[in-house]
Amino acid sequence: MIRHKRSFEVFLVTIFLLLPMCIEESGGVKPGVDVFVEEYLDLVKGKRVGLITNPTGVNRELESTIELLLDNGVNLVALYGPEHGVRGNAQAGEYVPFYWDDKYGLPVFSLYGQNMNVPENILSNIDEYMKEFDTKHEGKVPEGEMVEGIDVMIFDIQDVGTRVYTYIATMAYAMNSCADLGIDFIVLDRPNPIGGTMEGPVLEYPDYSSFVGLYPVPMRHGMTAGELAKLFNDRFMSKKVNLTVIPMEGWRRDMWYDETGLPWVIPSPNMPTVDTATVYPGQVLIEGTSMSEGRGTTKPFELFGAPWIDGYELARELNALELPGVRFREAWFTPTFSKHKNELCGGVQIHVVNREEYKPFETTLYILETVKKLYPDKLTFDEHYFDRLAGNSWIRESLEQGLPVNEIVERCSREMEEFREMSREYMIYD
Repeated sequence: MIRHKRSFEVFLVTIFLLLPMCIEESGGVKPGVDVFVEEYLDLVKGKRVGLITNPTGVNRELESTIELLLDNGVNLVALYGPEHGVRGNAQAGEYVPFYWDDKYGLPVFSLYGQNMNVPENILSNIDEYMKEFDTKHEGKVPEGEMVEGIDVMIFDIQDVGTRVYTYIATMAYAMNSCADLGIDFIVLDRPNPIGGTMEGPVLEYPDYSSFVGLYPVPMRHGMTAGELAKLFNDRFMSKKVNLTVIPMEGWRRDMWYDETGLPWVIPSPNMPTVDTATVYPGQVLIEGTSMSEGRGTTKPFELFGAPWIDGYELARELNALELPGVRFREAWFTPTFSKHKNELCGGVQIHVVNREEYKPFETTLYILETVKKLYPDKLTFDEHYFDRLAGNSWIRESLEQGLPVNEIVERCSREMEEFREMSREYMIYD
């Protein structure tokens, strides 16, 4: 009897010790780059390869995609960087010139304005330059000598699940260029960090197409980069590229990034955490207003405000709305750059208390409605830029005219449901 009891205890201890390993092996997500290196290197065997990437291009062990390709004998001949550059060291809107990478001995081309004439005083007025440049198509296409001699282009960058985030437009521009030049295109897929939920308006195409929203998808698109690549290639590109999407293993649509087991690498200087990505599908609209969206603080997009806002008053009004999954705390901050630089701003910090219930786009509409009510002479919209972010003009016009937010949301939902049905055939994951 004692022997059986001890055997059972040993069995329980063994299970206890092995269980974390089993969970890690079965529940961890394997990104596309790991799957590619393990199973699909034949796709680039004997070919000259270009790589569009940035610091998020790493595997589960934080090994760089650049080094993984080189270590596995891939003939990598050029690197291409999106906004913020291959190293991720450039601020939003900052110009990154061509250079040779000292570490890898490779040419590095920028897909953010390399072939443009950039103003000499760009850094002194970066906000205005970014708003002007990001609403144009020029300067973002890999062309001419930039892609001379490339047989295959690989895209490996972490998206954040919001239409206006420029990496998806960079992917689309590159796909179009590769289609014209007969270059194969491979997407190494990565998680949508805020899951498969869709929300917000579908961009009105082509009238509001720009670098901050190229094709007609919802603001919170609920898809992965690979799925979007399939959609773009089939629905919107006049000439199809020879596209291969290397899918992840173990990812589900209901997963948030911190449930994947993958390390979070900052995709851009103002996207430091998954919390930032969570609020971004709504708070990015603040960029098109006279308020600070929190750039120049340690909590961009979670903080917002202006020198003319009373944070206590605004937080009280917003909390009285009892919006799902969110609470608002009065906050005071002084941006170190961008709008209201070196000015004390009153405002609010967004605290998401239930991210399954929280609706980022709808929440920001209520924020704009409330600020307009409290400070009607202070809140202004940059019509051109706000409309490009929203993907239409009717949302701004509705807010200016005092149309109830629930009516705006209802119209957005109808558009989004139509997109959801259309996009199902391009979904790779459950």
